[in-house]
Amino acid sequence: MPELRQSIAQHYHDRTKYDPQTLASRSQGLDWSKQPVPFKEYKIGSSFDLKSYLQDKPEVNPSDPDTKWWQRLSRLLLYSYGLTAKMPSLGSGVSLRSAPSAGGLYPAEIYVVSRGTPLLPPGLYNYQCQTHSLMHYWESDVWQKLQDACFWHPTFESTQLALIITAVFYRSAWRYEDRAYRRIFLDTGHLLGNVELAAAITDYRPHLIGGFVDEVVNELLYIDPQQEGAVAVLPLADLLDIKQNLSSGRTTLPSATETNYPYVPDGELLLYFHQCTGIKLGTTGKLNLPEVTQEKSLEDKYNFPFCEKISTATTPIDWGEKLEGLKDTMLKRRSTRAYSGEDLSLDELKALLDFSYQPQNYIDQSLDNSADYFDLNLIQTFIAVSGVKGLEAGCYYYAPKAQELRQVRFKNFRRELHFLCLGQDLGRDAAAVLFHTADLKSAVAQYGDRVYRYLHMDAGHLGQKLNLAAIRLNLGVSGIGGFFDDQVNEVLGIPADEAVLYITTLGRPR
Repeated sequence: MPELRQSIAQHYHDRTKYDPQTLASRSQGLDWSKQPVPFKEYKIGSSFDLKSYLQDKPEVNPSDPDTKWWQRLSRLLLYSYGLTAKMPSLGSGVSLRSAPSAGGLYPAEIYVVSRGTPLLPPGLYNYQCQTHSLMHYWESDVWQKLQDACFWHPTFESTQLALIITAVFYRSAWRYEDRAYRRIFLDTGHLLGNVELAAAITDYRPHLIGGFVDEVVNELLYIDPQQEGAVAVLPLADLLDIKQNLSSGRTTLPSATETNYPYVPDGELLLYFHQCTGIKLGTTGKLNLPEVTQEKSLEDKYNFPFCEKISTATTPIDWGEKLEGLKDTMLKRRSTRAYSGEDLSLDELKALLDFSYQPQNYIDQSLDNSADYFDLNLIQTFIAVSGVKGLEAGCYYYAPKAQELRQVRFKNFRRELHFLCLGQDLGRDAAAVLFHTADLKSAVAQYGDRVYRYLHMDAGHLGQKLNLAAIRLNLGVSGIGGFFDDQVNEVLGIPADEAVLYITTLGRPR
């Protein structure tokens, strides 16, 4: 019996792999005259300034409920995606944000939808990070339309605000071409990680929704789906209102699995794939997709025989009184440009893993112990250790449920990591390099082609927690979205079924 044709998600992943034999021929010089602007501008609308609420001023009564409400919303947006620095670049300035982005291209946009509160009239708002303001560009009530598009997710009944995150495709595609789709969702995952933590600081609880009717949400926002698309919806529960202390809802819905697709030319694959991953209503106006049950596995996926096992249980990172240390870290976070090659300690590596994967250890610091992801059971983590005191060099599988490292291969991989990371010194000089992977074929069988979005956003979400934990510990950290895909598995001994999604390098900054 002939094997079924690959789904479009698998086809896209294979088409956009980097390979040593073909990468040089694919690389082209960038057309700087066509460099995208990473900000949206609106010619018409009412602006709500948020800057004045960032500082506690003597003349402002901090107990005034209106002021406090604005302070919380202002700081939520600042910590999530606000401007934190300006760096010189080619004669102009590049504005850095609290969330990292490949190439500093920032493909994500944040929209705020208000149901209508005493302080924020109903309608649509775009977060203008350049001026730290909200642009009210549509004044009509759209809450029910958003609720319909999200299949009446229960959180809409009690909440008053929602965030919608979109992707502006060309911002990343200008530099990374079709492979930019991967980076767009990794960057969105970074942003989701920030939203989770910023919400804990400001007494909100975001409820993540990845399953919605794409066309309806895009129309609601008045965006051109050829240029921009909604990728996540997050109703914001106000934890200071007891009526909004809500149970977690479902984060995912499957899409269709497309196997009957034409050959799509290079340069058009990204948009074609995105459209294939959309959720569409049938002619009856109802969702016509298979039901999926998220199963929470009680055991980690890999338990290699005869491997050494090292416990990662440790003392949690202290984020300071009222999370002041977390606030400072989110604003000063930067991607490391070079490592010294010095070792990390095993305790430092344990602390990084603990914060990223063991949220239950941070309840007493008022962080969310069950933050929303799409499906972390699909994500696996491998770590190539080159310089961690107390840990033998080699490749390890991290088992988060058992909280232990399980050794896969014995070897110092510095030279190979330099090659796998496209010759970047970050790979060679890092003390540890962490790989997020997923069995793409199995994931598609469960969620359809839309799972490609979920996988990369979850990997980016975990990656952002690693970023912040590393900065808090005065370590260096940098994500890498460009690597020789297949060779990673071969060199490190990672099972061939695991598609590499994202790499995070960790070490001591130079």
